Amino acid sequence: IPPSVMLIVYGATAGVSVVQLYAGAFFPGLMLAGLYILYVVLLAKLRPSLMPPLSAADRHVPLPPVLEQLQAAAGKLALPALLAAFKGSRNAHLPMGVLWRNLIVTLLPVLVFVAVLGLTWRGVTAPPETADDAGLQQMGGAQDSGSARALDGTEPKAEGVSEPPAAQESSGAPGVQEPPADGVKEPPAEGLKEPPGAAAVSEPPGAGQGLREPPGTPAAAAGAPGSAPAVDVPAAARVAAPAWFWGMAGGGALALAGFYLLLTFVRLEVFKMLLGSFFPLAVLILAVLGTIVFGLATPTEAAAVGSMGGLLLAAAYRQLNFTVVKESVFLTAKTSAMVCWLFVGSSIFSAAFALLGGQEIIEKWVMSLGLSKVQFLMLSQAIIFLLGWPLEWTEIIVIFMPIFIPLLDNFGVDPLFFGLLVALNLQTAFLSPPVAMAAFYLKGVAPPHITLNQIFAGMIPFMLIQVVALVLLYVFPAIGLWLPQVLYR
Repeated sequence: IPPSVMLIVYGATAGVSVVQLYAGAFFPGLMLAGLYILYVVLLAKLRPSLMPPLSAADRHVPLPPVLEQLQAAAGKLALPALLAAFKGSRNAHLPMGVLWRNLIVTLLPVLVFVAVLGLTWRGVTAPPETADDAGLQQMGGAQDSGSARALDGTEPKAEGVSEPPAAQESSGAPGVQEPPADGVKEPPAEGLKEPPGAAAVSEPPGAGQGLREPPGTPAAAAGAPGSAPAVDVPAAARVAAPAWFWGMAGGGALALAGFYLLLTFVRLEVFKMLLGSFFPLAVLILAVLGTIVFGLATPTEAAAVGSMGGLLLAAAYRQLNFTVVKESVFLTAKTSAMVCWLFVGSSIFSAAFALLGGQEIIEKWVMSLGLSKVQFLMLSQAIIFLLGWPLEWTEIIVIFMPIFIPLLDNFGVDPLFFGLLVALNLQTAFLSPPVAMAAFYLKGVAPPHITLNQIFAGMIPFMLIQVVALVLLYVFPAIGLWLPQVLYR
């Protein structure tokens, strides 16, 4: 799930846009996480002894005294009780400031839903953009119409190509002059003759004085040459909202109704805890990813947005000090140096491998196998899956991607789609022994009686889930390609 360093390294190695990789990897990453959650829920239902619930004492959420009084008087549901608190004088002893703050927090999902729905409606019903071609003419049209008007004895408008002023000044005359007498001469009499009646067509008066505006031209039309007169164009009407928009609106309204039917005062307190802990970080992540996915900023600029948001969050939580800033700078420099040296190593390896003829040997060998597109994808993903056991993702991308990527054209495989398969497949490197970094991270925070072998054994079902996710992505490639196609193609 973006922002992923793995996608940045693959994009630089394969020459694929990192922005499109971010957009393409979003839904496959959510799909993989959803499969993980589904497995945990099913396992908890089938074997509840493995995941016992918390005790009632641990699940108890204390309520503020004001909300306890309101719950005793008006019921457990938060929204009806808060609305009823403002009616009559029965709850006059309750502080109105506390009630207003709780009501605003309660209505916050509705406000966000209405804002998102309004912005979406504005985008999907925007009138189509039409190019204004009122001042454009067909090539040659101005010259032909000007010649016709000249034959009528009238001045043509100054919308054609006129002689530059410098040429007029150097010639000593304001217009285009005849060549000197000793220049171009008439052909002999026995050669080409003037057609009869040609003398009747005379040069329009004032043709040697340059092109001028006809008298009585309005001020709006007497602007720069080639400008069209101002025309009042009616504003384009908005298009009708598509059916999926109304389906989304109806589904969101039903979800909100269910949310408020389940929102008790206890859940309201949990919701407020999430607003103070999880949601600011989620907004920061969405701001960074949103600016990248919707083309508002490059990944580098979005990183600057994320850095500023991190500083603001640290200041809001009163954790911003010199130590935090220093550690952040050091970690940023460390990660940047690692990624840059990965680029250097990948480029050197690719160049040396191609220079020594290795790529040609591999390509001839693979093509001699007579593989189809499906067989090639299965073989490449199986190799990457097995390589994820002993190697980290960095080694796989730097060493083996320069071998696979030149073969994609021979089988008609989109490098973007191949990168999504690789990114999904490389999750194996985080889960499989002996160098599974996720296992060591878990061991660092797990209770002492949890051994590393137990963690590795528990990871096996999740590795099988990755195979299922790979199959789903290949069978339904729109999971990864729909969002990049909508946004960038």
